[in-house]
Amino acid sequence: MSVLKKLEKNNFLFNNQRNNIACLILILLIFILDRISKIKIINHQINNNRVYINEFINFDLIWNTGIGFGLLSFNSALIYGVISLIIGIVIIFLIYLMFKSELIDKIIFSIILGGALGNFYDRLTYSAVPDFIDFHYKNFHWFTFNIADIFITIGIIMLILKDLFNNKKNG
Repeated sequence: MSVLKKLEKNNFLFNNQRNNIACLILILLIFILDRISKIKIINHQINNNRVYINEFINFDLIWNTGIGFGLLSFNSALIYGVISLIIGIVIIFLIYLMFKSELIDKIIFSIILGGALGNFYDRLTYSAVPDFIDFHYKNFHWFTFNIADIFITIGIIMLILKDLFNNKKNG
């Protein structure tokens, strides 16, 4: 192997390692932001009622035993455990994809992972995920969600848009 090829390979490994560290920091920052928001709302609503922001949004704590936006909520410990196991496997797979991907995909997977790890932590700690952001218009309420859900959704939208633009570019 020529000296130039060795330098290019070492530079790629260095840049890739630096990108991985940056993505791990991004994951950690999202996780911490999610934890802080959930701790604040849990501590506030132990002694208080919902927080009225305006006629479209309130902070009102609910405990979600399902997956995103309260879907698949059951009172069965077995189903909860199976769903949690599947979520854990998906998180491990996303970590693998993040380390093996190009930079833009690393960033997208990191955004998703930051949120997913925040909610997974709650599933393991509380056996439910604290959701508290309540968007509504008059009597219509959207699903109650949290900061982690926001980042998961942003990451998934980014992944879809990236793939759509790549398909248009290649097709």
